[in-house]
Amino acid sequence: FWDADTWIFPALLLLHPELAESMIEYRYQRLDAARHNAFMHGYKGAMYPWESSGKGNEDNTVTNIYGPFENHITGDVAMAAWQYYAVTQDLEWLRQKGFPILSAAAEYWVSRSEPNEAGEYEIRNVIGADEWNQNPQGGKNVNNNAYTNGVAKSTLEAACKAAKLLNVKSDPMWTTVAEKLRFRKLANGVTAEHDTYDGAITKQADVCLLAFPLKLVTDKEQIWRDLEYYLQTVPRKKTPAMSKSIYSILFTRLGDRERAWHYFRDSYLPNLNPPFRVIAEFDGGTNPYFLTGAGGVLQSVLMGFGGLDITDKGIVAGKGAIPDAWKSLTLKGIGKEKKNYIIK
Repeated sequence: FWDADTWIFPALLLLHPELAESMIEYRYQRLDAARHNAFMHGYKGAMYPWESSGKGNEDNTVTNIYGPFENHITGDVAMAAWQYYAVTQDLEWLRQKGFPILSAAAEYWVSRSEPNEAGEYEIRNVIGADEWNQNPQGGKNVNNNAYTNGVAKSTLEAACKAAKLLNVKSDPMWTTVAEKLRFRKLANGVTAEHDTYDGAITKQADVCLLAFPLKLVTDKEQIWRDLEYYLQTVPRKKTPAMSKSIYSILFTRLGDRERAWHYFRDSYLPNLNPPFRVIAEFDGGTNPYFLTGAGGVLQSVLMGFGGLDITDKGIVAGKGAIPDAWKSLTLKGIGKEKKNYIIK
């Protein structure tokens, strides 16, 4: 699942990069299987499976539609590879392992996208991060899911950056598709979750992921607008914990410490199961241990309250903003240099 690459990996990368490397190594060793998967679906490049078997084949059942259509997983894998390079700045690793993943993922997104009459590129017939608005709950797949298009755009841009660093020629279509992928707005200016989104309830963060971790939406007014709107569409109960971590991070970065603290606590406290307080997927859930949610909690501390950011040049320490309930926050052993940060 994307749980590993998008939710667990970033926190592990900051705290234990040597362990994070093993997660990318797993994906690299199964690149050929991902290429075969793309070929079998009629695409170029590499299409990583939604549920990976030990050999890297799709382990999703034949009757389950997530494997063929929840395609954002390929972008999730690629962005984890780019993040690993960004934190380590290991050019030789990028040449040998990172770029093969990134370039194969970029090839996939080019072949997966389609031009329209308006001169845009679209990615049609997908299941997005918000699975409730797709098959089977919604009855059919959707076109131009915000997160899917966003992670595709980020992958294509990262592949271009990697090619430049390695002095390797990149496919001009990587830039063309990245620049022209379709994103649309609702009448109220909110970023639409997909082409036919009509305000239905949502399972989890999707559009808000464009602001973090993808950082494609950077205008604060737009982030506020999207965040306030989609917060109202996610039910309080029976929804995955990690979305609330994203809300906490975004509210921290927007300067609303009170709501950041609220969503931080809400991302794990209602989900703890006795007697060992292990975290479940959702409030009242009994399926621990939900590592995805735990990864989100750690990200909200590191990248939210702690102010750390993974950039193309490495780990950058921002101001950070701790909750009023805390006197200080100390982050120890961050990155390859094992730096310490104190936020007061």
